[in-house]
Amino acid sequence: MAESMSQLLPRVLQYRSLLAELTKREILGRYRGAAIGLLWSLISPFLMLMVYTLAFGYILKSRWPGTSGSTTDFALILFTGLIIHGFFAECLTRAPNLVLSNPSYVKRVVFPLELLACSTMLTALFHLGMNALVLILLKWVWHGELFWHTLLLPVVIAPLAILAVAVGWFLSALGVYLRDIGQIVGVLAAAMLFLSSAIVPVDSLPESYRWVFYANPLTMIIDQAREVVIWGRMPDWSALGLYTACVTMLGALALAVFRRMRGGFGDVL
Repeated sequence: MAESMSQLLPRVLQYRSLLAELTKREILGRYRGAAIGLLWSLISPFLMLMVYTLAFGYILKSRWPGTSGSTTDFALILFTGLIIHGFFAECLTRAPNLVLSNPSYVKRVVFPLELLACSTMLTALFHLGMNALVLILLKWVWHGELFWHTLLLPVVIAPLAILAVAVGWFLSALGVYLRDIGQIVGVLAAAMLFLSSAIVPVDSLPESYRWVFYANPLTMIIDQAREVVIWGRMPDWSALGLYTACVTMLGALALAVFRRMRGGFGDVL
């Protein structure tokens, strides 16, 4: 497994132009035919924020513990969790069909199939970046301040990006042989939203239920993102280090499984 991961970076660098082209095609393809094109990547986060703020902030009158109780504070905290969940959910829900939707890459072309999960992650990362720009802009407009700790947001997100690629490798390989996986991941993505700290303050839950939320891989990343962007504090480096080590090992295992199962893709497709 370690050998596979050590070989991956040179392979990605070797095919970096192909990876960039795949990612560009996916991003532009999503907005092809739209009148304002890529501007939707900035407008969509605003619309999503308005809907959730209206629903939770004004109708349900939800407030986040430890804040001033203002709707703007709640909106920023909520939005931080939603955009991180959105990033991972995009990678998760697309993963089972990555190989299935590209049979020509398997049958007719010598193609590095490992890049499909990487391209999907980079596409989702682009949208996360656009969402993060909206978050930072609103933080500055509403509060009149930005913390230098915001620069650490990419460092906080990096371990989740590794996990997203690992999940992509595993589910894309499994999806070739077990087509029902595609029906399950949508439910799983929704569960990961409501069983994380994205919209629920974990500290307000009974002790007996908190472990479910902390077991969710999104919770720690969401909490650390809020630390650097909303509160202007340093992230928990030890927790991030442990998280990175765990997802890297998971990525090595997922890559080994993907390469082991790849030999049968052509027969199934």
